[in-house]
Amino acid sequence: MRKINTSLIEETIYRMALKAGTNLTPSCLEAMNFACETESGEAARFALETLVDNAHVAITEKLPVCQDTGLAVVLLEIGQEVYLEGQPLKDAVNSGVRRAYADGYFRKSVCDPITRKNTGDNTPAVVHTEIVAGDKIQITFLPKGFGSENMSRLFMLKPAQGVEGIIDAVVETVRLAGSRPCPPVYVGVGIGGTFDVCAYLAKKALTREVGTSNPREDIADIERDALTKINALKIGCQGFHGDVTALGVACEWAPTHIAGLPVAVNVQCHCVRCEKEVL
Repeated sequence: MRKINTSLIEETIYRMALKAGTNLTPSCLEAMNFACETESGEAARFALETLVDNAHVAITEKLPVCQDTGLAVVLLEIGQEVYLEGQPLKDAVNSGVRRAYADGYFRKSVCDPITRKNTGDNTPAVVHTEIVAGDKIQITFLPKGFGSENMSRLFMLKPAQGVEGIIDAVVETVRLAGSRPCPPVYVGVGIGGTFDVCAYLAKKALTREVGTSNPREDIADIERDALTKINALKIGCQGFHGDVTALGVACEWAPTHIAGLPVAVNVQCHCVRCEKEVL
């Protein structure tokens, strides 16, 4: 049994939140640079180059890479041989978020859904926990902006709709979103499970490196086919009708009931910010 004080988790979240707020992931920046080289539309290419320049300024000046510094989503994979001591886990996570958003001068965007009163410190964070083998904790920090989050959809498909139905749902989601999620987008897809599980899987898919494929070949085929059809929409960067509407499609899956085919599509803007650390 390995003891970990939650103060270590707080400090790690604090550090990760500060970095995520000012940095695109390396795989996202690489995909954006490649898009600049391959984009044939003049206006779309100019927009892509501007976004890449913005990312470099944010890194150099330690400024938020986007004015929407997001709602903090934290995924914790906790080894079953870990004993947590100190303040409650969620309190530690929220303390780290609270401090980082204050010290980084990040916008505080969290509010009551009914009264719309702002909590003032960007907490509470959304925290997902999984118990896994081992004596370590993997922390994933994903600040999720809502221009793209608002474009996300969930489908309860009929099993007979199959792979074609899944791809159609993904492409239709991006088509209806148009320029509103600040494309080129990164698309997370959850397939299977239940109503709630597929939504979680779609969010988890967004924590994968841009450009990676699901290890299951049939799922990877869905990713490739959906990406091809999305880019054929010609929405382009910021809606300027270019070749690159999406940087990638990432799918995660879970077994489901014989009577259902849940599919969730979680849209991420071009501003992919995700940090991972293992304690």
